[in-house]
Amino acid sequence: MKKRILFVLILVLIVVIGYGIFENLILELPPLSLLEDYEPSLVTEIYSRNNEIVDELYIEKRKFVHLKDIPVDLQNAIIAVEDTDFFRHWGINIKGIIRAMWKNIRAGRIVQGGSTLTQQLAKVMFLTRERTLKRKIKELLLAILLEERYSKQEILEFYLNQIYFGKGAYGVEQAAKVYFNKSVKDLNLAECALLAGLPRAPARYSPFKNLPRAYRRRAIVLKRMRKLGFISEEEEKEARATPIVVVPPSERQKIGAYFVEEIRKYLEEKYGYNMMYKAGLKVYTTMDLKIQEIAERVLNESLDKFDEEKLKEIKRKLEKGIEVPFGIIEEIDEEGNKIEKVEVKVQGAVIVMDPKSGEILAIVGGRNFRESKFNRAFQARRQPGSSFKLFTYTCAIDKGYTVVSKLDDTPRAYIYEMGKWKLLSKTTDLSDVGPEILTRIDPDKIWIPQNYTNKYRGETLLFDALRRSVNVCAVDLIMRIGPLEVLKYARSMGITSPIAPTPSLTLGGYEVTLLEMVKAYACIANRGVKTEPFFISRIEDNEGNILEVNTTREQRVISEKTAYIVLWLLQQVCKNGTGWYTKYLGRPRAGKTGTTNMFTDAWFIGFTPQLICGVWVGYDKKYTLGKRKSGGVVAAPIWTKIMKEALEGKPVFDFIPPSGIVFVPIDKKTGLRTFPDSPDAILAPFISGTEPVEFSVE
Repeated sequence: MKKRILFVLILVLIVVIGYGIFENLILELPPLSLLEDYEPSLVTEIYSRNNEIVDELYIEKRKFVHLKDIPVDLQNAIIAVEDTDFFRHWGINIKGIIRAMWKNIRAGRIVQGGSTLTQQLAKVMFLTRERTLKRKIKELLLAILLEERYSKQEILEFYLNQIYFGKGAYGVEQAAKVYFNKSVKDLNLAECALLAGLPRAPARYSPFKNLPRAYRRRAIVLKRMRKLGFISEEEEKEARATPIVVVPPSERQKIGAYFVEEIRKYLEEKYGYNMMYKAGLKVYTTMDLKIQEIAERVLNESLDKFDEEKLKEIKRKLEKGIEVPFGIIEEIDEEGNKIEKVEVKVQGAVIVMDPKSGEILAIVGGRNFRESKFNRAFQARRQPGSSFKLFTYTCAIDKGYTVVSKLDDTPRAYIYEMGKWKLLSKTTDLSDVGPEILTRIDPDKIWIPQNYTNKYRGETLLFDALRRSVNVCAVDLIMRIGPLEVLKYARSMGITSPIAPTPSLTLGGYEVTLLEMVKAYACIANRGVKTEPFFISRIEDNEGNILEVNTTREQRVISEKTAYIVLWLLQQVCKNGTGWYTKYLGRPRAGKTGTTNMFTDAWFIGFTPQLICGVWVGYDKKYTLGKRKSGGVVAAPIWTKIMKEALEGKPVFDFIPPSGIVFVPIDKKTGLRTFPDSPDAILAPFISGTEPVEFSVE
């Protein structure tokens, strides 16, 4: 009798304790409303100007899609291999649990799970991955509550958007993108079956890692689908015979990596890390995908060819015992005294922009974003060489100089005294300066500008000086109008980098970025109006609400007449000057070359009425590109090829002079008026009232 009473008391105690534990577990369960309020980390999508997907930013690669947009074959395939009785159970499949336990006991290890789709959803959404009895009980309770609150279709939709498929893809939409580079709605039966086989063990069944195993897993899914009546035997055979064709994301060609990186930095700075990676923003950019691809391909092909030719040159010289020029190779001490010579790759950058709107259409910051994320188009400050003469000549025209003003191309030397640069000598050897004076002069305060050809032509017309990029003439001009005035024009047209009002400013003695130079040249292309470059046109949140809109921002910085005269001067550079290679573009164009001392930097910045493009080429460590590797030789051909492809099929426009500009025939030797049929006549523009009136008598 006592034993029976003791048994009853123990049984009551177990029930009471069990109820208490159960009650505590119920209280510990998270509210199911979290499922409805749950905001997963969504993918931020980046679009081109033509609404093409360019790239995505994400932590968990996920995009929510409704059940109606998910192929029935994929829904059935998931049910076939993950939860056959999904539409018949109430959240827990007792038979499935018992069957799984029996198979696991027989195998001596876990070979099959008994979790339903609802349980899996509960675990993923609300619980940790710890393997404890308490966690499992919570999972069962949550599954029952989910089934009570939501329909089967809602649960299936939640599940298909939440489950992990490997390679960073959460949900069926991103899985379709990752494995097949298409939307889930476009998947065929074979592709649906492959995806359905992944959630059980994404790494094990991945077609990227083990294709034979992926084929076997897909066959199992298709067999289950046919056995359950989801597909016919014929459909199964056809799907099994379909080859698995996947392209690993790492092997897919990504266009515009440097462009995207600039967008990423902008978004993180303005909207923050979480919003950028988790909020599912839609970023509409100004990128022209076609032009971006052209710019990347042409630059890389051109620089590959440059490297090949340079390597051949190195080998020829080494075979002859000739010392290889500085800047072609690096020497690296690998093992003690052993020195290995390593080839250095030349680098480059390109920006293509609409000069009227300021929309940046293409950004190429280097040859390979994976190898170097440093954006040479936006971040690299390099000496622009003669391309900086733009500001000196623009300032001069604005202050009354004309295309036939006479400049002095004779040897000279300057000295820095009392805070100013002054003419010291009209020679380069200072032979006209007395010895007693030279002994008192600090050599570091003497500057002797030189021409590229080391030749001097005396009196030179302004248009000819710029056409041939004569350094001494540019220095003569900046000394006449004042370096400070030139600096002001450079600033107003878009140069923000640190520069100083010195005579060497006109020769590009200070470092600037390619973006600054393109922005400045666009002022001339846009008839004297500066436009602020931008690369994002609109940003929306994941519900389509507009967060930001960017449009053209304009500011007139020089007169329309001055801009046209300078434009005409830049046209002469391209017709029969240092930019002669651009003739192969076959349409009106204007631009300027730039080359630095020792040929360390090669530039060409030019434009047509529709597009402006800037090209820079050089070594990151400022090695020499090689003898006579000037902007006209290295950068201008790249510019021409990019612009030719970018403008293919586009109408040919010419530059239209504004009112107040008159054209008169002038003698290209004297700068005086002449008759149109004179052999030395050229038709030159002048601001009305500044044209020459005296006729040439030659």
